Amino acid sequence: MMIEKVLIANRGEIALRVIKTCKRLGIKTVAVYSDEDINSLHVKQATEAYHIGEAAPAKSYLNQEKILDVMLSSGSDAVHPGYGFLSENDDFARLCEKNKINFIGPSADSMNLCGDKMECKSAMLKAHVPTVPGSPGLVKDADDAEKIANEIGYPVMLKSVYGGGGRGIRIVTNDKELQEGFDTVTSESIAAVGKSAIIVEKFLEKTRHIEYQMCRDKHGNAVHLFERECSIQRRNQKLIEQTPSPVVDDVKREEIGEIVVRAAEAVDYTNLGTAEFLRADNGEFYFIEINARLQVEHPISEMVSGLDFVKLQLDIANGEPLPFKQSDLKMNGYAIECRINAEDTFLDFAPSTGPVPDVTIPSGPNVRCDTYLYPGCTVSPFYDSLMAKLVTWGQTFEESRTRMLSALSDFYIQGVETSIPLYKTILETDEYKNGDLSTDFLKRYDVIDRLTKDLKNEQEEKSDAALAAAIIHSEYFKSRAQNSTANNTNWKYKLD
Repeated sequence: MMIEKVLIANRGEIALRVIKTCKRLGIKTVAVYSDEDINSLHVKQATEAYHIGEAAPAKSYLNQEKILDVMLSSGSDAVHPGYGFLSENDDFARLCEKNKINFIGPSADSMNLCGDKMECKSAMLKAHVPTVPGSPGLVKDADDAEKIANEIGYPVMLKSVYGGGGRGIRIVTNDKELQEGFDTVTSESIAAVGKSAIIVEKFLEKTRHIEYQMCRDKHGNAVHLFERECSIQRRNQKLIEQTPSPVVDDVKREEIGEIVVRAAEAVDYTNLGTAEFLRADNGEFYFIEINARLQVEHPISEMVSGLDFVKLQLDIANGEPLPFKQSDLKMNGYAIECRINAEDTFLDFAPSTGPVPDVTIPSGPNVRCDTYLYPGCTVSPFYDSLMAKLVTWGQTFEESRTRMLSALSDFYIQGVETSIPLYKTILETDEYKNGDLSTDFLKRYDVIDRLTKDLKNEQEEKSDAALAAAIIHSEYFKSRAQNSTANNTNWKYKLD
């Protein structure tokens, strides 16, 4: 049966993104909202909207039973989970399957396998997908982890198999740090998802984070939709993404793409997902995980492929076969995405929340901005700091980069601190222009220090400009005064 009404189990810009495609396809949409989001745009733009609880996610967007009640009472025949919240919760996917609601994503069993990093790694090894050297299974305790670390050599990463978004990961360089970090990773994982299981992996220095969009229908047809370079990060969370990657040529793209298709088949994945890799400095690629959902950075892949990924998700969920083969797909141009976060860069990226009295959204040819912002909205302390995704496309990388710089300069958000100044500094560095990227880019190239200097120079330029303007202003009015005196004299003379 074709999907007719989709409940979006999410909020913010991703809810608006799904609504946009559904509207175009004539599919009704159902929004859910917390106390905090009563005035949000996704509530106003959906066909229907239902209140589901208090601001805290546990009382609203993570409340599976409440969301199920709305799905059933609203007559929704499908649910789109977006990203975050319940998007990779196999219990929620199974709850939908049990109630015959079409979950727009992989099956619950496949999601469960992808979410267990150790089981997923085992499946990849069987499918001859290269993985990062590390423990053959879960480590029992810190002492067991220490033994593995000494076998493969420091530095290593302690990773919770239930982690995500950069959480539940610690890089350690010696036994002492490992013993301390083990407890920290365990605590973070329990706080995030209520359980913990730890693996140890070799930490590869100066790596690039490169992911591949994968797509597989319910008939077993699978393709990849090219790579995204996601190496500009802070605390293992992505900041700037671009496609294509400056270090992936056509031969490597095809080689890793074939591996990605094997990975999708290895876990019986359906719908859209992402296979993530670390690329070592020697050029080797190592699989790290599958994100079983639509990625935050999907717009750049849409820009270079010409595809609507949400429509593709809906078509696959409807049981339709892929309308193309791998050979039909071509990359066109270059795209960059900057995640506009409400954060104070100089306070260790601390969240910045509160009212946004005014906002100006960039626009223009080949500029796209997915955002929930509007004048008078509020950035909530209860949810993720992501306010907008600014995307630019160009026929060349340089065209895309300069277009992004212009768009960043046009983006005005009043009331909260943002990551915009940081991105302007990054995009102007020679290292970024030359494609010399790594997951430790900010630290390796002292980007925060550069940002500080850039802002200082900007302030000095503004002061100089203000002084020059004041002098011109003073001379202008001095001239006006002199002319006025002369004119007044002539006028009085004439009157006489």
